[in-house]
Amino acid sequence: MSGDSSCQQWCSFPNSNLKSKILPASNSDEPLEQGSVMDDTRYQRAMEGLFSRLNYERTPDAATSIADFRLNTIRRLLAALGNPQSRLPTVHLAGSKGKGSTATMVARIAEAAGYRVGLFTSPHVDRFEERFTVNGTVPEQRDVADLYDHLQQVVQKIQKQDAAFLPTFFEMSTAMGWMHFTNQHVDLAVIEVGLGGRLDSTNICNPAVTVITSISRDHTRLLGETLAAIAREKAGIIKPGVPVVTHVTDPAAARATEEIARQQGVSQFRLGTEFHCRPHRRKQGHPDLSANYRFDFQGMGIDWRDLELGMPGEHQTQNGALAVATTQLLAGQGWKLPETAVRQGLKNARCPLRVEVIHCDPLLIVDVAHNPASIAALCATIHQMPAQRRLVIFSSSRDKEAETMLRTLNETADEIWLTQFTTNPRAVELHELKQMAERILTCPWRIQNTPATAIAAARTWATPRDLICITGSFFLAAEAKSLLGTEASRPE
Repeated sequence: MSGDSSCQQWCSFPNSNLKSKILPASNSDEPLEQGSVMDDTRYQRAMEGLFSRLNYERTPDAATSIADFRLNTIRRLLAALGNPQSRLPTVHLAGSKGKGSTATMVARIAEAAGYRVGLFTSPHVDRFEERFTVNGTVPEQRDVADLYDHLQQVVQKIQKQDAAFLPTFFEMSTAMGWMHFTNQHVDLAVIEVGLGGRLDSTNICNPAVTVITSISRDHTRLLGETLAAIAREKAGIIKPGVPVVTHVTDPAAARATEEIARQQGVSQFRLGTEFHCRPHRRKQGHPDLSANYRFDFQGMGIDWRDLELGMPGEHQTQNGALAVATTQLLAGQGWKLPETAVRQGLKNARCPLRVEVIHCDPLLIVDVAHNPASIAALCATIHQMPAQRRLVIFSSSRDKEAETMLRTLNETADEIWLTQFTTNPRAVELHELKQMAERILTCPWRIQNTPATAIAAARTWATPRDLICITGSFFLAAEAKSLLGTEASRPE
């Protein structure tokens, strides 16, 4: 496959506004030169302070169970800040997969309708401040430093009364997100849960709509071994009187979600029941990669056909339907979200590292799939892509179901290269992956010590007609994107 215009749409996922400027949050009248040494020093100090805190994203083994997560600390911290989360209308999203994509679609739809929208997601890909954007724009470094300095002063004041008060990295991040959205006077905050839902730091909000995208096995050590147990944790975001949009297909998980919704006295709007999504079928190996995925939405009083997505993959049509249903519930509460804005927002929505095409000839894709359900969705997507051979570079975190993911990849990949990401201590070690491969894989497989050597070797081995997919962990995807980012293809 040549690197012609057919690849251009698929090679344009990075947010074009990522490095744009916004008004500083500081009230100071004294201008600071952008990129000044002072700003850079304060920013670096803020990053060091944040990442020195207990960080379950990097060390999930530090939590022995879900009981290690508490809401008391974040409640106390936000109360000391004047409860900024209580001043903003919110859409709150939980789920095992798809919540980041759905959150981005909801945000882009509201932006297309003319609203100022804060989007809180995690983890970040390149820089910490990607976690809280306003209309797709990250805060300046000086703004991040201002937020941290203010927050740190509040923490220290509380610690004078209670030395045991020690907010975690994610609690600090969540508070900074709410502070930034308040400073920026957003009309709507779209908030993605970090882990679980019931005891997640984001669950201190007053949502207008809650969303549960899907339930599958993930974080089982903390959330539970059964889908019903995981569903009960995710459904902990459901609030009394607040409508909930769901896509929970497993019967036991659905019963758990419905029980909590009934207890809270809320209406459920379920994909496949109250509203429906009909994807437009694409032929396997369709040569035109610029042809976006499309779907029809029916239910909740509307019948909209041929809705176009900016993200690839048939599974994204389901996320798109959840986003449409969410915006319809907002519209019922007085938000002006016309069909034109819905169509534009869905088309504009992009998420980094979700089937992100970094290079063509060969087609090189990076994806954050990291549990069995998301790997299955990824395999269905790459199976439809035109390629002579499909090579997968795989690494996984220790707390994920690596064996199950490898079994699924084995059915789609022509060859699998196993590696170990280097940017996080959670990686499954190579000798463990080798043992898994010997038990599971029937396709050819190889070992490479690092993502850098795996990518270099795979690109040397592959022909222009092949496909290389790097997946299995957010940390692997982010590391690969960093290694490859300087040469990422861009539309002309």
